[in-house]
Amino acid sequence: MPAYRSVFISDVHLGSADCQAEYLLDFLSRVSCRTLYLVGDIVDLLAMQRRVYFPASHQAVVNRLLALAETGTLVIYIPGNHDEFLRSFCGQTIAGIELMQKTVHITADGRRFLVCHGDQFDQVVRCSPLMLLVGDRAHGLLLRLNRWFNAFRRFRGKPYWSLAAWVKPRIGKARAFIQRFEQAALTVAERGHYDGFICGHIHSAGFRRGRSGLYCNDGDWVEHCTALVEGFDGRLSILHWSEQPSVVAEEPDAPTPYEGPAPVPLAASFIEQVNAMPTGPGGRRQQA
Repeated sequence: MPAYRSVFISDVHLGSADCQAEYLLDFLSRVSCRTLYLVGDIVDLLAMQRRVYFPASHQAVVNRLLALAETGTLVIYIPGNHDEFLRSFCGQTIAGIELMQKTVHITADGRRFLVCHGDQFDQVVRCSPLMLLVGDRAHGLLLRLNRWFNAFRRFRGKPYWSLAAWVKPRIGKARAFIQRFEQAALTVAERGHYDGFICGHIHSAGFRRGRSGLYCNDGDWVEHCTALVEGFDGRLSILHWSEQPSVVAEEPDAPTPYEGPAPVPLAASFIEQVNAMPTGPGGRRQQA
């Protein structure tokens, strides 16, 4: 069983038909860690307002998370914009899972990372995730095609392959949004004197190293089936988990060249607002 010091997952979207719950359940059953961060949009309460969809595989994921918390794994839940209702419970511990607005993760090699969902950057990047994903209707169509495409691949005995992940990087506006989002997150981390920023939200796993910080996005379990993991030496990498689990990225040592559109200038008040969000006891326990 692969073992890690810390694991970060987000954008699971339990309660929506596009959630890849079976792959996530397999991941949670076969990977162990000391600390598990749920970095937002774990349950898609917005989707469930339109249609109640919660099959046995989704409940099994919830049961597995509760079992991990009960058996000694420190589970920290940072709600996102699709499970925003849970933000009203931040600062509390429910069924062994600690909820908080954000936290500070300290790696084994002593680096300090600010951890939050990332939807806070929508207002400054001036684009929503739905615009990033080619618009709400187009994205919904793309995800439906992704489900049908992979159902056909499973019928043919082939492993999961994300059609949506192949299409989006080839769209200029999507690439521009991702690059601006990454740069905004790096700026907040650097101005807050952190060594990096860990988030989800935009369904695009990856790293970007800035002048003095490291941006990390753990991806999602709708299109990419990815998680950010920390080894016991403090090094970070991204796993893709399906029929053929693999490491798809490792943190870069050199700064990542920025070739996108002009970075969005961030107001000092916005940077202060993000850095002033309260942390909870989970962050302090992780540091100990």
